[in-house]
Amino acid sequence: MSQNAITYCRVSSVAQVEEGHGLESQETRCREYATRKGYAVIESFYERAVSGGVADRPSFNAMLSYIKAQKDPVVVVIDDISRLARDIESHWALRRTLEDMGGKLESPSLTFGEDSDSILVENLLASVSQHQRQKNGEQTKNRMRARVMNGYWVSHAPVGFKYEKVKAHGKLLVRDEPLASIVQEALEGFASGRFETQAEVKRFLESQPDFPKTRYGHVTNETVNRILNRPHYAGYIEFPNWDVSLRKGHHEGLISLQTFEAIQSRLNAKPKAAARPDLNADFPLRGFVLCDCCGNPMTACWSKSKTGKRHPYYSCFTKGCESYRKSIKRDDVEGAFEAALHSIQPSESGTALLRDMLSHAWDLRGQQVKATFKALKRKLCEIETQTDALLDRIVESSNPRVVSAYEAKIDALEKEKLLLDEKLQNGGKPQRSFEEMFELACRFLSSPWKIWKNGDLTLRRTVLKLTFDERLRYCRKEGLRTPKTTLPFSVLGDFCASEGVMAERQSVLLHAQRWA
Repeated sequence: MSQNAITYCRVSSVAQVEEGHGLESQETRCREYATRKGYAVIESFYERAVSGGVADRPSFNAMLSYIKAQKDPVVVVIDDISRLARDIESHWALRRTLEDMGGKLESPSLTFGEDSDSILVENLLASVSQHQRQKNGEQTKNRMRARVMNGYWVSHAPVGFKYEKVKAHGKLLVRDEPLASIVQEALEGFASGRFETQAEVKRFLESQPDFPKTRYGHVTNETVNRILNRPHYAGYIEFPNWDVSLRKGHHEGLISLQTFEAIQSRLNAKPKAAARPDLNADFPLRGFVLCDCCGNPMTACWSKSKTGKRHPYYSCFTKGCESYRKSIKRDDVEGAFEAALHSIQPSESGTALLRDMLSHAWDLRGQQVKATFKALKRKLCEIETQTDALLDRIVESSNPRVVSAYEAKIDALEKEKLLLDEKLQNGGKPQRSFEEMFELACRFLSSPWKIWKNGDLTLRRTVLKLTFDERLRYCRKEGLRTPKTTLPFSVLGDFCASEGVMAERQSVLLHAQRWA
């Protein structure tokens, strides 16, 4: 009766599984050995993309269970000692476990024995295999670190990017649409204050059908935090674990470094109250409308009648308030709000006059930018001088704490230098023309009511922030109080009241210079 045998084959990377023929080659050699020895191969096990330094392996564990179920001892054939393990501790742990289950290890490359000479040779080969694995890891890490230092990212592509082979660069991060535009809008929205909190960024991303989500349809807080903190989106990279500081990458960013720094400033600022978890499209004014009696935010809910029909209401839940738990129909509150919003619509002549004022202020700002451009150059020279001086002090100093302080100061100067370089590269030119900038502003200023009617919850909350300078007060008996609008709408209202007045033009010119 012939001896039963099992072949065990392993490769350590996904690329070897998908592109190579390592598993097939190993099995062919193992079967050739088994035939030569007169063994009958009854089963084969394949370990795909499992490192040789790992002892807990799914296919190996399955093989142990299979051997345990056999009545007679089984020979386990491996192509080479490195296929069992590339770590001396893992090698002996796996071999002893195999023997305990009734398996006998054999290989066409080595004779496994229990005498001292055989064990010495086995130890030496296992140590060499371990050294090769560690050396390969060190070389791979060094090559990857060198590429990062040269301005190339080497890990997984951040969401919104993908890898493409680019001439003279190799694999380079490029925009991955439509995700790139979605991430860009989220970043710019948080930097500008359109999204006040990370929770609002999260809701925006969840509202985008093309953005990847969990199986429950959510975007995790970790994903949002990672997006807001990655310099890759500004066209820069860093890898603190490899001592690679922030530097310009070869890929094109989605936002400017200045915008990225604005995001970091907002993240590091004093935390604001958490966003209301009960905000939804059913009650877009929840939390923004105040009870006129007590001044506290009104809440909202659905109420079910005796017939089972549900009715929407706003109400005040402040104990001691005159209007405590007295409901107001949603249609009354939101109808009054929409009427007030619809009334905030400037005349065509007022909008045209504002455009002239903004255009004049735009030209004035262009002249100021030229002077600022020269100041930036001087500041850059000062930073380079300071950096050189600090480097000289590091060379002269022997105190580790002093050296560490100098290095921290140099890192801060280098980051400031990167910001100045970006501004100088732009040459003081605006990202968009005046016509493009005014078109976007005019679209909102001309009729915020249309955006409110047609927009989703995120756009509606944005309309509230940009249109009204403070939250609205609603009186249960008299209705909505006169709202206080933001500066642009206040000025446009003045236009409509007194067009053509020279004093008004001068006042608006001052406002326009601040906006431009």
